[in-house]
Amino acid sequence: MTENYTALYEQHKIAGASFTDFGGWQMPLKYSSELAEHHAVRNAAGLFDLSHMGEVWVTGPDAGAFLDYALAGKLSAVAVGKAKYSLICQEDGGIIDDLISYRRSEDKYLVVPNAGNAAVVAAALAERAANFDVRVQDASAETSLIAVQGPNAEAVLLTLVPAEQHPLVTELKYYAAVEVEINGQELLLARTGYTGEDGFEIYIPNEDAAGLWEALLEAGSGHGLIPAGLACRDSLRLEAGMPLYGNELSREGNPFAAGLGPVVSLKKESDFMGKAALAELKELGAGSTSGRKLVGLKGLGRRAGRSHYPVLKDGNVVGEVTSGQPSPTLGYPIALAYVDVEHSEPGTALDIDLRGKAEPFEVVALPFYKRQK
Repeated sequence: MTENYTALYEQHKIAGASFTDFGGWQMPLKYSSELAEHHAVRNAAGLFDLSHMGEVWVTGPDAGAFLDYALAGKLSAVAVGKAKYSLICQEDGGIIDDLISYRRSEDKYLVVPNAGNAAVVAAALAERAANFDVRVQDASAETSLIAVQGPNAEAVLLTLVPAEQHPLVTELKYYAAVEVEINGQELLLARTGYTGEDGFEIYIPNEDAAGLWEALLEAGSGHGLIPAGLACRDSLRLEAGMPLYGNELSREGNPFAAGLGPVVSLKKESDFMGKAALAELKELGAGSTSGRKLVGLKGLGRRAGRSHYPVLKDGNVVGEVTSGQPSPTLGYPIALAYVDVEHSEPGTALDIDLRGKAEPFEVVALPFYKRQK
């Protein structure tokens, strides 16, 4: 696989990051301690390079109607300035990717797919656009994305935004975006994130990314902000019960089994890709041909389950872990797993097979962690 490098690669090297391959990109795994980075995001602020994510612009008179057809949600109903979490599905209902779409004007949307799926999603959108008056432009290669996440994220941003524009930041709602001057440059600022904390994501041309990264580090020095890598990003999103494509979501799975039924708008008057199959899957109830459902598991002991470990009930395999590790915030092991529907109710006692030893877990409601407002 070809290795890709973000525009911030040199900044990560200078900061002493250790790297890992993620979706074909060399990304910082951690800088010093993944635990310290995790706690910084929960208690102060963390700075993330998300430039491996995709950015696809959809523009034209049919933009809303087109995205209604291409995606599982009703994007035409999204107000200008707001965003919506959605899915792009196959004809059989399998999930190609989960993504966020921002409506920037009546006929202009920014669609943000995951790193490894960016090119696939851009190609799928271009193919589905054949009968619509729209333009699909993949701007991923020239766009960087920087995130500031944590309870002090807003304070960090305000140091780089002119005083007269502070209300644009402080009044920005969750899943909304606005053009604002940051560090002297007009940029798209979104109040979104993947950590379970308050936070922002900033879209910026590659050539300007390093300057903004350094400015944010300096601005955040008095607010506890530190650079954070993929390791703590994974532990943060797991605590927040957020699915990861390739773990909880896949082409073989479907939205209903993954607990994402509300994301699918079967009430849309118009047809959309996968609608018939998804309607049929919903009728099955569990929404999965294997009769399994995604649940949260809380460890009752000290050892953590990991991806692909079997889930047991009375010694029999009834599921499989998709993500699992010790929770730094909560102090006990947590996991996401697909389990047989009859064992999916909160309070159900299950075990995870940890290399031949059954470790006790309990089904709990998601998310594991929810921030205090």
